Amino acid sequence: MPVFPFAGNYSFLTSRVFSPALACLSAPLVDYGLSTSVHPYRHKTSMIEHIISFSLRNRVLVLLVAAGLFGWGLYSVQTNKIDAIPDLSENQVIVFTEWMGRSPQIIEDQVTYPLVTNLQGIPQVKTVRASSMFGMSFVYVIFEDQIDIYWARERVLERLNYATRLLPSGVTPTLGPDGTGVGHILWYTLDAPQMDLGEQRAIQDWYVKFGLQTVKGVSEVASFGGFQKQYQVTVDPTKMTYYGIALPKILAAIRSNNNEAGGSKFEMSDIGYIIKTSGYIKDIQSLENISLQTVNSVPVRIRDVATVQMSGETRLGIFDVNGEGEAVGGIVVMRYGENADEVIRNVKRKMEEVAKGLPKGVKFRLVYDRSGLIEEAVDSVKKTLIEEMIVASLVVILFLFHWQSSLIIIIQLPISVSIGFILLNAFGISSNIMSLTGIALAIGVVVDDAIVMVENAYRHLSEAQSTEGQPTGTQSVPTQPKSEPVHHGQ
Repeated sequence: MPVFPFAGNYSFLTSRVFSPALACLSAPLVDYGLSTSVHPYRHKTSMIEHIISFSLRNRVLVLLVAAGLFGWGLYSVQTNKIDAIPDLSENQVIVFTEWMGRSPQIIEDQVTYPLVTNLQGIPQVKTVRASSMFGMSFVYVIFEDQIDIYWARERVLERLNYATRLLPSGVTPTLGPDGTGVGHILWYTLDAPQMDLGEQRAIQDWYVKFGLQTVKGVSEVASFGGFQKQYQVTVDPTKMTYYGIALPKILAAIRSNNNEAGGSKFEMSDIGYIIKTSGYIKDIQSLENISLQTVNSVPVRIRDVATVQMSGETRLGIFDVNGEGEAVGGIVVMRYGENADEVIRNVKRKMEEVAKGLPKGVKFRLVYDRSGLIEEAVDSVKKTLIEEMIVASLVVILFLFHWQSSLIIIIQLPISVSIGFILLNAFGISSNIMSLTGIALAIGVVVDDAIVMVENAYRHLSEAQSTEGQPTGTQSVPTQPKSEPVHHGQ
């Protein structure tokens, strides 16, 4: 037998029968102070054998665990988030800054660059990207995938508190919605043939938008189309020069006269009166009559140096529906990590409530509804999954032609699918085309493994039954000789 030396200790691997030669070798080693340990060979069972042995001895426990996993799986199927496509967008926070009337180069130098340089030191950030356009700046802060999105938004807000001081006066950056690129789950328009685009946009901005934003799981309702009403003051440079009035003076006069202020209160005859000024501009005439200065005791008003009119904000594009003309509507953006199918159902119920307060003749018209795509895609994959389970079960029954063995394989299919949905919920993965297709493809692997195990067990049982009762060989064991009686004369 070979001897394997180790540091400070010699251990010998022996066979089941102790060798006398090994015993002779061990004596000198002890004399030199070296310890020896002789371990007879013992059969070591593997982990799989322990699991199989435990399962056979505790069949009721195994059945209860399987039933519990199946019930847990059914609950996971009902509570799992449903969407048509997986959300593979990056873990990002968008910083939006508006400074209208400025060129992209000015936006880049005075807004985008200071923000990017101050947002780069945030922990757990992979990269910071930015883009500048006419009057607007967008900064995209990309975080590591394992970072919580709301923790990331808090870190960005902390940095913006300092970065705002580096921006021009009156420029305030804001965070984008806590949604992703695939969060646009519903588009709608207002069908109001009796209203102009300005009135439709006013209804959308001041009534519909606020109502839909209260739905659970909705991050933002973005309005589009139409005209945003505003008072436009067109100044005449010639008249301004004649009266000696500068443009900042006109701006300051409009701001100061479009405001309300409180005047505390006073008491008279044991009655308290609250004083306030009403100064909001409500029509064109109120804006035209704002006084700028007095020349020879005659007030110079805005109408003397400018023209006031009601118009819409300058637009960079229009929204057209099927070539039928312009329309006004909104985009419902889902919050990050929400159940798309459930959010769409809640939004539709809320739209029914909001529709009761719309003017006569105004109604909603859905332009894009992802719920149809979600239901059709998920139902198609689920139907395929059920068909695969049925076909696999029939094939197993026909080829094995043994209902007990087939039953073992058939039971594994729903339990394996249930465990798959449990893991989907545990890792926050929604039921979509990709995840359900993966489960459907795995059914073949589950059936193959089960067939191999059942066939192997069936073969071992058959061999054991065929050799039962037959001598397999004898082995001589040295024992003390047994004395037998001797009968003389026979």
